[in-house]
Amino acid sequence: MADVAPEDGGSAVKKDDGGLPVGPQPGVSYPISVHYCKECSLPVEYCDYGPHPEKCRKWLETNLPELVETLATSDTPEAGEGDEKKHQKRGGKGSKPAATKKAPTKAPANVTLQRAPRGKNKSVTVIKGLGAFDIDLKVAAKFFASRFACGSSVTGADEIVIQGDVKDDLFDVIPEKWPVVDEDAIEDLGDQKR
Repeated sequence: MADVAPEDGGSAVKKDDGGLPVGPQPGVSYPISVHYCKECSLPVEYCDYGPHPEKCRKWLETNLPELVETLATSDTPEAGEGDEKKHQKRGGKGSKPAATKKAPTKAPANVTLQRAPRGKNKSVTVIKGLGAFDIDLKVAAKFFASRFACGSSVTGADEIVIQGDVKDDLFDVIPEKWPVVDEDAIEDLGDQKR
């Protein structure tokens, strides 16, 4: 460490090898106290960058009014003028927004069953049309997975894929589980070609 005399003729300031000051600094009161926001748990200086700066500002106005002026004015009406933060919504490939789903048609609904090849010797069963009967597809896929002891998933807006060839069993299982689906409404499309 080297002692460097300040240019204004004050006391010497100790600096480390990197040139940064070491020890107590003149003009700073010790111990340094840092105030934390109870809404976002960040230091008060960083509340504007937290998830809900408007809640932080309300908390500061009631609990630490002397520190409200230290916040940036990014959430004041003049600066923001109708700009809302865009928060990420949960969901993945399978979840579609409600606006993109098609409205149910009044035409007679059919449930179609089809076997599709998967690899050389394996196949999957594809079910389409259960959504027209107001059947929750996720619940139906879980039911099929437990009933046939295999994997089952919702792959499209109105499509369930069951691993394995269970097409023949579905003609009995679907009307038994959901009486709103008549046996005559279930249609066999056969095997899908590669």
